[in-house]
Amino acid sequence: MRTRPDIISQLDLPNGPVTVDEAGYLTDPDQWSEAFAEWVANQEGLTLSDLHWRVIGFMRDYHEEHGIAADARFVLAFLARECGVDKAGAKQLLFELFPYGYVKQACKMAGMRQPRAWSTG
Repeated sequence: MRTRPDIISQLDLPNGPVTVDEAGYLTDPDQWSEAFAEWVANQEGLTLSDLHWRVIGFMRDYHEEHGIAADARFVLAFLARECGVDKAGAKQLLFELFPYGYVKQACKMAGMRQPRAWSTG
């Protein structure tokens, strides 16, 4: 379900307030912090591991360099390199890390805006 980006609210996190859309995505990726990622993980029932943080770091770096959220295929290639697995193994790892989906969990935790053309599933 597509959310309305014009409906925003403020979250008060330990390092200061951030604004999110109605689905909980940051409205400004520059407001991202580790506290925000931990807040999202808590909302999603996840505990962030070292590998979660490495994926989030890759996604943040990709966004910084390219100005857009990394497509899942780039994250899969990153996981394959980092973990020494093939494409199928990387896909399995991605879904183990983010069981409710790349966009719904990984993009949100990394502080990306909700991608317009992607499913949230």
